[in-house]
Amino acid sequence: MKILVVDDKQSLSELVAQFLGQSYNVTTVENGLAAINWLQAGNMPDLIITDLEMPEMDGFELITRVKQTGMFSDIPIIVLSCRDSSSDRIECLRLGADDYMVKPFNPEELLIRVDKLLIRQ
Repeated sequence: MKILVVDDKQSLSELVAQFLGQSYNVTTVENGLAAINWLQAGNMPDLIITDLEMPEMDGFELITRVKQTGMFSDIPIIVLSCRDSSSDRIECLRLGADDYMVKPFNPEELLIRVDKLLIRQ
């Protein structure tokens, strides 16, 4: 199973990739635009984990674009953000995200949430 991690902070991407990489095939990109380009190049992940605050294309725009594209609209999305406001959570869920976690996060909790989303498919 393939997971796409979208975050402009490489240290965080690497941590997530290292932890989830024990169970999943993980690809990391630095922002929403790179993620869209990766998807349009014919890659199909089973799950996307994205930050919200990134240059070029933020997480809100990425969720919107993924959910509006028929081919990708069923891919579950987990938001991993340092923004802990209820309005951000609601906006992400309204746009189509399946889950929302706040940084700093427990990698074990992330793995459980990923497993649960992927088992449901």
